[in-house]
Amino acid sequence: MSEVETPPWMEGWTPTPLVAPEAERPRGPGNPAWSPGCASPNPAGRPKGIPDKRLVATQQMLEEMRNIVAVLIGKALEGDTGAISVVLSKTLPSLKAQADKDNVDLNTDAPASEQVAQCLDAIAQGRLAPDVGRCSSSTA
Repeated sequence: MSEVETPPWMEGWTPTPLVAPEAERPRGPGNPAWSPGCASPNPAGRPKGIPDKRLVATQQMLEEMRNIVAVLIGKALEGDTGAISVVLSKTLPSLKAQADKDNVDLNTDAPASEQVAQCLDAIAQGRLAPDVGRCSSSTA
């Protein structure tokens, strides 16, 4: 019983050898049915003098933007607060909080944990702004 018996329906059968699939060449843009060596589907190419569609669309948008900005500035000059807000937000930088530099006596020879404690003490006493205390290089 140690021998393996082949069933009668499998006699004479041999498995098909596995064949590695052909390496597919990478496909780029264009007609997937066209391959090198075939005739070009457009032998004449694009006629000269026809502008690129993307360039034409960009030029049209720029022309319209000039008109939109002119109308927006006109509305702002008339006193429309929404237009004023848009014009100012796009032309002036946002203001950020700035604290005066304070000379905090920071012992740079002390361990880092003690330097942090000194910064926290200065913030707690109001001698150092919290946003400035966050950056140790600005407190030295």
